[in-house]
Amino acid sequence: MTKQDLAGRRVFLVEDESLVAMMIEEMIEELGGTVVGTESGINGALDFIASRHSEIDVALLDVNLNGNRSYPIAQAVSGHGIPFVFATGYADNDLLAEWRDRPTLAKPFQLAELEGALALALKPGPG
Repeated sequence: MTKQDLAGRRVFLVEDESLVAMMIEEMIEELGGTVVGTESGINGALDFIASRHSEIDVALLDVNLNGNRSYPIAQAVSGHGIPFVFATGYADNDLLAEWRDRPTLAKPFQLAELEGALALALKPGPG
């Protein structure tokens, strides 16, 4: 998948650090995507997904949101068939086993890494 393939993709971003969220949003826009929503907490994210899931092509979820894991958000987007990428400062093996097969970005990440993870998540097929 190339930058052109990401053009027009609608991304839902869940990140609790506002400066990091702004940086990621700029990266997504540089890749040709559009951030359709940004939430910093579990409840806000779940509300957004419940009301606007049809507007989301892919989600980028920070694993740790103010000390809480974003697994309920991962379950919600998965329940609507929306692919997602985890972003974390923790090791992969810190994820629950059921989520270890999902694309995961180690923070801090570069533009090419974000592009690759989003492309992997959007790739047709299982997972």
